Amino acid sequence: QVQLVESGGGLVQAGGSLRLSCAASGRTFSRYAMGWFRQAPGKEREFVAAIARNGRFTDYADSVKGRFTISRDIAENTVHLQMNSLKPEDTAVYYCAADDTLVVKTTPGAYDYWGQGTQVTVSS
Repeated sequence: QVQLVESGGGLVQAGGSLRLSCAASGRTFSRYAMGWFRQAPGKEREFVAAIARNGRFTDYADSVKGRFTISRDIAENTVHLQMNSLKPEDTAVYYCAADDTLVVKTTPGAYDYWGQGTQVTVSS
């Protein structure tokens, strides 16, 4: 069992930055690939970014490449999502997720554990 708690969401103007954090507790953090997903009102949950359990491989949705960076601090049991050059279309609830696997995946159904989400709102 892994418990995930997101933080760092908020309201920001277009072009601004936010840094989301996801603190993990429970079983060994380093055995999990970690992902960030987001869900806007009326839309399906979509993949944003993921990082392998050793931190050596990352993957991003095309819509955020070059603007978002995922990283993990194994010593602190934390994964971060640095979001720069934010756009109004980035507005959503952002979720952290953990997958007990070696391979990084982009589909929500592949992940075993989820946080409660944190709201990100980007004003134009």
